[in-house]
Amino acid sequence: MDFYDDLAPLYHLLFADWDESMRRQGEQLQKIVEREWPGESFRTVRDVSCGIGTQALALAARGFAVTASDLSPASVERARREARLRGLAIDFGVGDMRSVGGARDTGFDLMVSGDNSVPHLLGDADLLAAFRAFFACLRPGGGCLVSVRDYAQEPHARNVVKPYGARIEDGRRYVPLQVWDFDGDHYDLRLFVVEEDLSTGAVTTHAMRSRYYAVSTARLVELMGEAGFEAVKRIDGMFYQPVLVGTRPRQRGD
Repeated sequence: MDFYDDLAPLYHLLFADWDESMRRQGEQLQKIVEREWPGESFRTVRDVSCGIGTQALALAARGFAVTASDLSPASVERARREARLRGLAIDFGVGDMRSVGGARDTGFDLMVSGDNSVPHLLGDADLLAAFRAFFACLRPGGGCLVSVRDYAQEPHARNVVKPYGARIEDGRRYVPLQVWDFDGDHYDLRLFVVEEDLSTGAVTTHAMRSRYYAVSTARLVELMGEAGFEAVKRIDGMFYQPVLVGTRPRQRGD
């Protein structure tokens, strides 16, 4: 995916403090796991849209055994580097979230897809295929946790600008911002990162484009149920985005 390959070296600039955000997200995710699956000993995690490692690194730092993948090779390579820098052992690979669930992808305690990744799948059929793949990766009693935007709260219009603010790093100022253009249930996202060399005043602009499906959380809950998950629900107020959770049912006698 060219969008995330191009974004990989700059992705951390979308956060005011990426390391602090990772620490906070890891703490919040663990609290959700402990609240939603009390008494379960969740240790193994499969992150199917790891990007540069925001959730994977955070969970590994909290003692989870993490296997992680992403469709973007450049993002995965950066995530590997970040894990090495932090002394974290994570099994990274490149892959599509719709095709997880092979021989090495079974029996996990927890499936994770963070940062509004599933709406990159542009239709219900692809979303259902992904959720069925997540289901296949889990042990009976295992949990699925997906964080997404609440598109019901977003203006469905054109020229919607979402700025991040300015960041200073290594003598350079970066100003990232998004521009959204809606087209029915989908929208094109353009991410611009303006880079200024503070010593010379030279300016470079990085521009990346992707497309999203502005799927409702209610529809995602329905699709997770259709994929086989039970007790599917939306959680608000515990993470920076709404979180959808569901459980793979136990077999009789478990």
